[in-house]
Amino acid sequence: MDATILNVALPSLIDDLEPDAYEQLWIIDIYGLVLGGLLITAGAAGDRWGRKTFFLVGFLLFGVASIVSATADSPGRLIAGRVLLAVGGAMVMPSTLSLIRNVFTDPRERGTAIGIWASVAGAGAAIGPVLGGVLVEHYGWSAAFWVNVPVVIVTVVAGWLLLPESRSPGRTRLDWLGAAQSVFGMISLVWGIKHLASDGLASSAPVALLAGLGLLAWFARRQLKQTDPLLDVRLFANRPFLAGAIATLMAMMAVGAAYFLLSLWLQYVHGYSPVEAGVRMLPGAVATLVGALTAPWLVRRLGVHAMLALGLGALVVAFVALAALPLTYGVAALALVAFGLGDGLAITTTTSVMISAAPPERAGSAAAVEETCYELGIGFGVALLGTIAAVVYASGVHQLPLSEPGRTAVEESIGGAVHVARTQGAQVSAYILEVARSAYLHAVTVTSVISAALIAIATVAALALIPRGFRADAEH
Repeated sequence: MDATILNVALPSLIDDLEPDAYEQLWIIDIYGLVLGGLLITAGAAGDRWGRKTFFLVGFLLFGVASIVSATADSPGRLIAGRVLLAVGGAMVMPSTLSLIRNVFTDPRERGTAIGIWASVAGAGAAIGPVLGGVLVEHYGWSAAFWVNVPVVIVTVVAGWLLLPESRSPGRTRLDWLGAAQSVFGMISLVWGIKHLASDGLASSAPVALLAGLGLLAWFARRQLKQTDPLLDVRLFANRPFLAGAIATLMAMMAVGAAYFLLSLWLQYVHGYSPVEAGVRMLPGAVATLVGALTAPWLVRRLGVHAMLALGLGALVVAFVALAALPLTYGVAALALVAFGLGDGLAITTTTSVMISAAPPERAGSAAAVEETCYELGIGFGVALLGTIAAVVYASGVHQLPLSEPGRTAVEESIGGAVHVARTQGAQVSAYILEVARSAYLHAVTVTSVISAALIAIATVAALALIPRGFRADAEH
């Protein structure tokens, strides 16, 4: 719910805080990038110190971070609030799946529980755009964060009363050096990839990228020598587990990029209000709910291969639809449905595959890998594909005969173009909006073609890794 609310709130936030194009990307994806860096450590710590405890403390921190974000008066403070949200989220998310893995020992029951887990996420996504639209339109973008506070209070009370404590027996102390390697390695890697896409080889991005790869290689080598590793690297030798990780990463890249681009398209190209945009994003969220709820039943009848082909194939079809010009809302709505169904079917299936492939004592590690792929996918989708869209868009509006600082604002984002157009006369304003909207549509087309190709390649790779007859509702 928090993610979809922020998509709807983004234009209002842009108008108020006036972040530049790359600050906009950081506001959206810093949560996923930092979260991805912390999940491995958090999953292992939860296994050692208690999953219920980590879940509750993480939720409390999430509530405090929501207050910090809601009261932000600058892009920098909001980004800092999102970092705190990521720390809380890193404590919560692996705990949910590892609790499911240890509470539901029967494979069929566990598959159903994971389906419900995924469908609850889908329900949150379905509620988010409409609730977010209403809140943003009446109370401003900060309401997108204030709404978390009562949810946190209810969840902490219910979790304290209902959840059983669970921890892995005989675990040793936390490997703090390994934790530092994983956190800084992942963040350096992601930062390097993000800035390599936007700033090129002449920037510091290649250094950060190589440093991240080096730290992660050191981390992996260290984990192989540990008797009780933070992350059991040998899990990746399990081909179904590896396939699930690849499919999760690529599916969430698709969804993260698509929802980011379409939320701006609805509000800046079509001029819809936050509520109207939220309602028009609803088909995708509802389809996610339907896909997640039906996936456990379908995977038992069709098998893992067919489900991954259906889920990831739907994402490819959705991007192909978005690449078509002219892009109308009817086409976008069908694409949103395909995104939602593909996301619900694929993620529920890959989660079941990854959790079933791991032994119970490694539930936290397996859940952390799944959540890392999930959140990094969203972050990469916004950072990489969003950066590609920003570069294509900027090249399309470069022709506008504007002086500084108007030219820079227009080239940074379509939100900047709308803001500059409001300061011009009627004829100039109309021309700026026409060129900016055309450039943005071209950016969506180019990004969609690239995304469709990436998802198609990932689909073939994932299917090749999973043996025929593999079942996600059995122990492996």
